[in-house]
Amino acid sequence: MPRAVYVLALGIFAMVTSEFVVAGLMPQMAEGLDATVPQIGYLITAFAVAMAAGGPFLTVALMKFPPRTALMVLFVIFLAGNVLAATAIGYGTMMTARIITGIASQAFFGVGISMCAQITRPEIRGRAIAVVMNGLMLGTLLGLPISTLVGERFGWRAAFWTITLITVVAAGTTLFGVPRIERAESSGGLRQEAGVFRKPKLWLVLSSSTLIIGATFSAFSYFNPILTDVTGFSTGTVPLLLVAYGAATVIGNNVVGRFADGHTVPVLAVGLVLNTLFLAGFALLADMPAPAVICMMGIGLVGVTMNPAMVTRVQRTGNAGPLVNTVHSSFITLGIILGSSIGAVVIDAWGLRAPLWLGAVLALAGLATVLPDLARRTTLATCAAPLSARPCEGDEFAPVDQSARKR
Repeated sequence: MPRAVYVLALGIFAMVTSEFVVAGLMPQMAEGLDATVPQIGYLITAFAVAMAAGGPFLTVALMKFPPRTALMVLFVIFLAGNVLAATAIGYGTMMTARIITGIASQAFFGVGISMCAQITRPEIRGRAIAVVMNGLMLGTLLGLPISTLVGERFGWRAAFWTITLITVVAAGTTLFGVPRIERAESSGGLRQEAGVFRKPKLWLVLSSSTLIIGATFSAFSYFNPILTDVTGFSTGTVPLLLVAYGAATVIGNNVVGRFADGHTVPVLAVGLVLNTLFLAGFALLADMPAPAVICMMGIGLVGVTMNPAMVTRVQRTGNAGPLVNTVHSSFITLGIILGSSIGAVVIDAWGLRAPLWLGAVLALAGLATVLPDLARRTTLATCAAPLSARPCEGDEFAPVDQSARKR
């Protein structure tokens, strides 16, 4: 595994920590910016919308740059947004800062994942993507509590300055730890990059990612009130449970990464089936502490941890270019927005267990988008057997030819 892969993970860790910091410091920021808590909540929404809508356009603007140069430009933009947030004197300035950092963050995901594909061998790309995605998982596990602790001890501005410091370290490490590559793999400019979006199957694959992440975040967004008001845990216990959930995502991410290359579609299918069961089980048993925690940990193991398999599937259907990866990240962000926003609506209508049932429904819908590939994979495996009457050609799921790999 190239060391540069771990460097890319550090950059994503900085981006994700910035994304989550507002959630942990809403009362302090509301007081400091003379705003209401709901208004501070809109900063989270603005960040997500900026990621989904603005990230692909910034990626297009940077496509003429070598990948490492593009990453450094994104670090500068992201750094400027964080400094603006740390020094914001009003709500409008903070909103502008969050939009800037959201756009830069999404573009960084796309360029970073594309570069990960360029610097790793095809047979270990799934594992490499899992390593890069550990930056996302550790941002949830460590970045959020660290930034919240700093903000509570030294003020919310100190949390943004801490993220700025992490960003500077990540940028310096990227400058000296990531190789310079002149052109992205399979890059033929914007026309070739955008041409893959004419494939109907690519849109189906992208929608799978939206549903997978939407299913998880419809539940994750409301873990706190569910665990306190329905399950009966104290407010002091919930943060410990969320840390355990974060640890489960790190474990699941690395396990999925091990199998994402050779068993991409089966991994997604099994993950969606298990997530459906865990979400439905949580909804049914939410008032029983032990089963509720088991189901919660299960969601952590098979929810967002599908990212390495999702990315591998998208790259095989489209390409490994930065635009495809950025658009894919936008579809993932769309899943977060839909899961959390629809979850709020169903809570008002049917109570706190409703987002869990919503998640189960979304997971089943995601499984429906994966089953055609799973059926095709089974058919191809059958016709490729020694007794088959005909060979299988054009199999995107087929394993890499070992002799060709040696050559």
